[in-house]
Amino acid sequence: MKTFTATPADIDKKWILIDAEGVVLGRLASIIAMRLRGKHKPSFTPHMDMGDNVIVINADKIQLTGNKRDKPNYWHTGFPGGIKSRTTGQILEGKFPERVVTMAVKRMLPGGKLSRQQMTNLRVYASADHPHEAQSPIVLDVKVMNKKNTRSA
Repeated sequence: MKTFTATPADIDKKWILIDAEGVVLGRLASIIAMRLRGKHKPSFTPHMDMGDNVIVINADKIQLTGNKRDKPNYWHTGFPGGIKSRTTGQILEGKFPERVVTMAVKRMLPGGKLSRQQMTNLRVYASADHPHEAQSPIVLDVKVMNKKNTRSA
């Protein structure tokens, strides 16, 4: 039996809607990264963009565990002495809270051209409103996926 390698004709992209309210950031980002790459599909091919289009709503209501809200994020302006920082909490309360989710997902994808192409399939919105109703996205309940398997004794 020969190994299956997907071609562009074999790729079937779906639209998925994820509500991020009350979900831990790292768990959410790993689920989104898996969906963007297409690793949840049996026909996964590493060098092809097999992933789905993912819409994330309520990005400003994600949950951070521990002291991650106080963790500084650094960047440099390019000028001498131009190092700047903001905490994750300040970013969430600022103008663009969706950047926290976007950067978490971006850092979970492998680097390169393909991951930059796959990041274009991610749309993150701070509120519950999004302009993608025409695509009729499938709702993915990540709260159920993140529940721990508890057994009664």
